[in-house]
Amino acid sequence: MNPTRKRRLWLIAAIVVAAGIATALVALALQRNVAYLYTPSEILGGSAGDAVRSGQARFRLGGMVAADSFARAPGSMEAHFKVDDGDAMLPVVYTGILPDLFREKQAVVATGRMQGDVFVAEEVLAKHDETYMPKEVADKMGKAHRKHDVAPSADAPAQGAN
Repeated sequence: MNPTRKRRLWLIAAIVVAAGIATALVALALQRNVAYLYTPSEILGGSAGDAVRSGQARFRLGGMVAADSFARAPGSMEAHFKVDDGDAMLPVVYTGILPDLFREKQAVVATGRMQGDVFVAEEVLAKHDETYMPKEVADKMGKAHRKHDVAPSADAPAQGAN
């Protein structure tokens, strides 16, 4: 093999290796930023997986803030509330300023991890108007309501409406 071909072969091999490393780094970064949405019944029922239940995985929790469940620790920014999906309730702890639209009996999506039997939220998002609920949450809660023969109420959020 002459020196020019040898040099080209090394250059092509270096480019292929660099492209492989770049692809692996992008895939790793994207994998860390993915947060799946689960409801309380999926988490407590075990269908969300062991990594979610044990607190190893970061995920989104969706549902409605349960009535009469909100409490703030005296003298701190720590808020305690429960998220309900019609089948189960999961206690949530969040330290920080809650969104202005955060209220009981309203849709909420929180991002965080499980710590024991409590979901520790890093971020809390509340619905932005009277009729909105994220489509994923609305679909999962609709299944729970059909399962328990719960009739939709007049103030029930529209599924996926913007």
